[in-house]
Amino acid sequence: QVQLEESGGGLVQAGDSLTLSCRTSGTVFGNYVWAWFRQAPGKEREFLAGISWTGVVIDYADSVKGRFTISKDNFKTMVFLQMNDLKPEDTATYYCAVRAGFSRGADYAYWGPGTQVTVSS
Repeated sequence: QVQLEESGGGLVQAGDSLTLSCRTSGTVFGNYVWAWFRQAPGKEREFLAGISWTGVVIDYADSVKGRFTISKDNFKTMVFLQMNDLKPEDTATYYCAVRAGFSRGADYAYWGPGTQVTVSS
C-alpha cells in the first residue's frame, strides 16, 4: 500500500508562484511513476506532469509546459510541483498519484486527498 499526502496549496494572485509537495509513505517499487493532476469544478481530472522513481521527468501537459516543473527528492519520498506565472484558469484541486508504469490517464492506483489552489485575477 502507498499513502500520498499533498501540501502547499493556497490562495495566490495571478503571476505568483507556488510549490506543491507530495509526501509518499508505504512500499514503492522501482517501476512506479508519480504524477500530478488537477481537477476544476465541473471538469475532468487533468494530467499535468509525470516523473519516474529515479527522478527522470517523463512528460508535461501542453497547458503547463514551461510554467510548471515536477521534481523528486534524492530520498525518493517527496515529489514537488513548482508552479510559476499562475493564472486564474489554474484554479483547481491538485492531486498527487502513483502507479506502476506511466499513463496520462487518471488510472493511477494511489491518490492523495488533494490540495486546493486558487488564483485570483
